[in-house]
Amino acid sequence: MKTAITVAIVEDKEPIRQSLAILVDGANGFSCQATFETAEAALDYLPDHCVDVVLMDIDLPGMNGIDCVRHLKTRCPNTQFMMCTMYDEDETVFEALKAGANSYILKRSPPHKLLEAITELHEGGAPMSSTIARKIASSFHINTSIPNELDVLTPREREILDRLSKGYSHKEVAEELFVSPTTVRKHIFNIYEKLQVHSKVEAVNKYLGRR
Repeated sequence: MKTAITVAIVEDKEPIRQSLAILVDGANGFSCQATFETAEAALDYLPDHCVDVVLMDIDLPGMNGIDCVRHLKTRCPNTQFMMCTMYDEDETVFEALKAGANSYILKRSPPHKLLEAITELHEGGAPMSSTIARKIASSFHINTSIPNELDVLTPREREILDRLSKGYSHKEVAEELFVSPTTVRKHIFNIYEKLQVHSKVEAVNKYLGRR
């Protein structure tokens, strides 16, 4: 029997916090373990009760969500952090990723997209809202003076990486290319190996900087 994905929510606005908790706890295969109104409360609890995925707001009273992730990342090394926020400004996006966030999704994303993103993150992906993916894409420029590292990729691997750069989930890539999600994950593993990266964000950044 598949173990439920355990989730914690850090969100200061009670209606949003409760809605997220109800969504996660009411979905098959998910379990909301704890909710927190502040980063400080999360820091006090989570290191001793690490969960699979933390949904982290950014604009919190006291310590903000980015600093909270930075502190928790070393204390909960097996936990994946998804920034779940209203913000999509470039600086906020990059600060969160530099702090150790594994994924970044906007609160206005449909509920089913949020659950799909949590699943993908737990399975080793790094889902991002399409808005965020486009912002990352626009921040990179081609440097033709450096040999193209993407030459080591097969045409199929390039197709998959191109779709990941546009914000596609593993499931969406599989559906569009008429392959199984397992096949997509195998290709992504090969992409990581060939490009010498460890996450979707690193792979997409390298792709956008060299294509």
